Amino acid sequence: MDITGLGISIVEELINRGLIENIADIYKLTLEDIAILKKNGKKFAQNLINAIERSKSNDLAKLINALGIKHLGTKTSKILAKKYKNMDAIFNASYEELSMIEDIGPVIASSIYNFFEQEQTKDLIEKLKQSGVNMNYKGEEADERFYGKTFVLTGTLQNHTRDEATEIIEKYGGKTSGSVSKKTSYVLAGQEAGSKLAKAEELGIQVLTEQEFDEMIN
Repeated sequence: MDITGLGISIVEELINRGLIENIADIYKLTLEDIAILKKNGKKFAQNLINAIERSKSNDLAKLINALGIKHLGTKTSKILAKKYKNMDAIFNASYEELSMIEDIGPVIASSIYNFFEQEQTKDLIEKLKQSGVNMNYKGEEADERFYGKTFVLTGTLQNHTRDEATEIIEKYGGKTSGSVSKKTSYVLAGQEAGSKLAKAEELGIQVLTEQEFDEMIN
């Protein structure tokens, strides 16, 4: 949900102090709850409260992605949001209907359907609604600059973790693969790149430095 300041260590401390038990509890946190986490923590607390408040207005696609549904990434979350327009419509979608959506198929459809059938999911969404979290598609135009492109990551990146780079690629409609083949569009090579880089050069696949990758996404 892009809540700046809400990192793993802060979440762990909030849980350990009994201030949150589930995702919805994040939206019930007060300035006083957060300020006790750090010495002279009022400024940090205010910034985090502001970030939590801003996240309520995120598009439906971002909320779906943030729920952590198995097999769902940024691209599939956008597909669901664009098709169904609101969270209630997704809840009412049948497995058969979901499985017929392009780029979803039976495995992902089953994961989506089973997730939204759970009582704990229904309870969570209802609590998020009550907290004022947006449940509607805002019609944002998707930037699919990497649509149809497959990236292979190799070596150690300096500015991004592997997960972050993968998320960026998927955000712009691309895919990642664990191996280099003739179908590979780009190999993103960090420091100490090994056999994948050699394979890319052998096949004539375009190799990107991290700087070149950053230029492509800026």
